[in-house]
Amino acid sequence: MNRPLPAIFVGHGNPMNALEQNRYTAGWRRIGERIRRPRAILAVSAHWFVSNTALTVSTAPRTIHDFGGFPQALYQVRYPAPGDPELAHRVQGLLAPLEAALDDTWGLDHGTWSVLCHMYPDADVPVVQLSINASQPTRFHFDIGQALAPLREDNVLIIGSGNLVHNLRLYDWQRTGTAPFDWASRFEQQVRELIVANDVAPLIDNDSLGPDARLSIPTPEHYLPLLYVLGSRSGSDVVSFPVEGIEGRSVSMLAVQLGGEPGVASSSSKHNIESLVRGNS
Repeated sequence: MNRPLPAIFVGHGNPMNALEQNRYTAGWRRIGERIRRPRAILAVSAHWFVSNTALTVSTAPRTIHDFGGFPQALYQVRYPAPGDPELAHRVQGLLAPLEAALDDTWGLDHGTWSVLCHMYPDADVPVVQLSINASQPTRFHFDIGQALAPLREDNVLIIGSGNLVHNLRLYDWQRTGTAPFDWASRFEQQVRELIVANDVAPLIDNDSLGPDARLSIPTPEHYLPLLYVLGSRSGSDVVSFPVEGIEGRSVSMLAVQLGGEPGVASSSSKHNIESLVRGNS
């Protein structure tokens, strides 16, 4: 019997990572090559931060370009992964009695597709997005992660996409490669240690982590996807950090992987971003 699929939190960073090949995108590609191929993906992205809990139900979710001021090539990217209404209904059942709306207007935002176009460049793994309910406290999001944990036994890959440290107001746009702010490094290290120790209470009540946390999480939407992943953790999960780095001194690109096993890369792991830029559909 196969072990459960891992649950993974990914720091997605700049949308241009969709087009670039760098140490972060190489790390995402390796994740897709090494873990067992999922039958579907449930993605929680920082960029679907709304006033309710909802699930995409379209059989062909659109590629959402939810940003401005980037090169035209980025707007030409299409990530035509199929949806999975059956999975959406399964998640809806797992979350009951919480009401989770089925939404056919949203699609895949860049928090999802800018990562998946490297992990699964052929866009042939069905994807469902779960919204982040902005009206709820942090414990709510962790609890949802716990409710979703059985999906890992069903060969569904749970991905949270955000950034552990995400302070764009203090981002250093001029000096790339500059050492991170001390507070950003300290907070990232503190969170890593808490995750390894499986000490989730301070991570849920992140205000208790002090001024470094407040600088690192000025708004919650990029942090909360981590709680969904941590909520789905099982006691046997080994923790790893397959991608690391802090960009612009104030945006952590850390990836957190819980559990999983090495997999054999399939032919679909060929890196074919060019076809996505051409608007493959």
